[in-house]
Amino acid sequence: MSSEVFSHSPLLILPLSASPVKSAVRVRFYGHPLSLQLRHSSVRSRRRRASVMALMLPESPLVRDACAAVVTAGVALGLLRFWEELAKRRVFEQKLNRKLVHISIGLAFMLFWPLFSAGSQAPFLAAVAPGVNIIRMLLMGLGILRNEAMVKSISRYGDYRELLKGPLYYACTITLATSVFWRTSPIGIAAICNLCAGDGLADIVGRRLGKNMLPYNIDKSIEGSVAMATAGFIASILYMHYFSTFGYIEESWGMSIRFLLVSIAAAFVESLPISSELDDNLTVPLTSLLVGAFIF
Repeated sequence: MSSEVFSHSPLLILPLSASPVKSAVRVRFYGHPLSLQLRHSSVRSRRRRASVMALMLPESPLVRDACAAVVTAGVALGLLRFWEELAKRRVFEQKLNRKLVHISIGLAFMLFWPLFSAGSQAPFLAAVAPGVNIIRMLLMGLGILRNEAMVKSISRYGDYRELLKGPLYYACTITLATSVFWRTSPIGIAAICNLCAGDGLADIVGRRLGKNMLPYNIDKSIEGSVAMATAGFIASILYMHYFSTFGYIEESWGMSIRFLLVSIAAAFVESLPISSELDDNLTVPLTSLLVGAFIF
């Protein structure tokens, strides 16, 4: 794992300028031993993290990815069962429970991406869990498979046919972002974060705090749109930093600004009437992918 991570990490190929703060410190102390100390400390920290990961995971990339896929699928299934149980007990109202599922599943799924190897098969094995969920949504939405608890936890009105729209689009987005963009692309990060954190918080905040309706869509509020852009952006920044600690991407102010632009664009499209007609689980990730592909 150690050699694998660092051989693919731009942080060890380019000068260490991933963080503006660290860059400023190096300029200020140029030629001073403290500059070298900061540099070596950062490298040692990354190597320790890689060494720990290497000890925990199998040496064979294929076996490692298969194990990681099983663990990831197990956690995702456990999380779904958790929300199903809460829906059964009516701990939260149905709409809030649905949005909590919406927010948590995709974001929790991304946390396990570092378990996978750098092999070409890794993103596809990682996409198995959301891919299986696509099949489940199809079977349940067509009435072939019955699971009333799940239908209640992820649908708006408790109708199993709803699973052929929003929940299916959601699973397709996670699968696409995982298999195509993976952890080395900010585009996939932006798509999942805006779909999960952004769109999820937009509905929760809009329903509870939304008082100022948008002039072009009386069903959406300014508060909800601001919450969506903010939550999507913050989640994107957090995952940018998370993946940069493993050397998958290089965090920077430029990337942060681009994440902000993508989140604003996604929030704007979500606020349009067409998003309600089509489904924001479709329009939000599509906007994130298109804008992200253009600016990243």
